[in-house]
Amino acid sequence: MKITLELLGNTNNDVVDKLGEKLKSIFHCPVELKTGFSYLAHAYNPERRQYLSSDLLASLNAIPREREEKIVGIIDVDLYTPRLSFIFGEADINSGTVIVSLTRLRQEYYGLSSDEKLFITRAAKEIVHELGHTFGLEHCSNIKCVMHFSNSLADTDWKEVNFCDKCRPKLGI
Repeated sequence: MKITLELLGNTNNDVVDKLGEKLKSIFHCPVELKTGFSYLAHAYNPERRQYLSSDLLASLNAIPREREEKIVGIIDVDLYTPRLSFIFGEADINSGTVIVSLTRLRQEYYGLSSDEKLFITRAAKEIVHELGHTFGLEHCSNIKCVMHFSNSLADTDWKEVNFCDKCRPKLGI
């Protein structure tokens, strides 16, 4: 297995490098960094001032990949799905493709002082959570498990970056 981090739009490489290191230590596989596409206009909804995650996932799915390669699109714009006001990320379980937005994971989004360590931890949790879905994991009732559903940033902060004892064996890696 290999994880490819695709930077979409104007995403900071330094942040993604740090996330790649965290993912290597959790999934014990190679993590590669690539520059994705910069054309995002097709997914933008001017009424909501957000980007439709499913449109961006479809674009990521068009990228050629190796067998057993997971693709993680990392983007710094606000994402939504039609049924929710915003999302931190989304996974396409069938293809093994994930997209995660960094925008609402930053303290600055809420008018607070920057905290890079907290920001990187939040982003890692969201990426690991969405990758967990690509391994067939569903949401976990254990509030500390990374697979617990995050309805808010407080939920993301509360859970850990690791899989619980119930979810870890289901990964098959």
